[in-house]
Amino acid sequence: MADQRVDADTPVFAIAVAAQLSGLHPQTLRQYDRIGLVVPGRTSGGSRRYSTRNIEQLREVAQLSSEGMSLPAIARVLDLEDENRMLRSRVAELDAALRAERDNRPGMRVFAAGSAGVIPVPSGRRIRRSAEVVLWHPGSGRS
Repeated sequence: MADQRVDADTPVFAIAVAAQLSGLHPQTLRQYDRIGLVVPGRTSGGSRRYSTRNIEQLREVAQLSSEGMSLPAIARVLDLEDENRMLRSRVAELDAALRAERDNRPGMRVFAAGSAGVIPVPSGRRIRRSAEVVLWHPGSGRS
């Protein structure tokens, strides 16, 4: 059998189970799906299957709705959370790539140039945002 990993986005719960786990009525889940608020996966036969992330979203929708937030506002919150999750994932990927690159080039040095002149920048040191900074990598021919 193929290695099938179950993560937070894997659709596994039928609508009745998702309704029970979220504390909402199945008809409410159908309505949220119709308006695009929380959209579950589908089986080949068309049945809804909810992931653990969907269940978390449904609980959040119920909480925010009970606090008086409108459904369009809740949809915006969910969209922003998805975008935030995607961006955090991308930052983690880039961070890992940067670490790998640094590990592969232990003698690499970075320099900063500004109104004070050219100075070496120790690994891990941050440059103030207000400073003029040009980064140069030896051998790249680029600034």
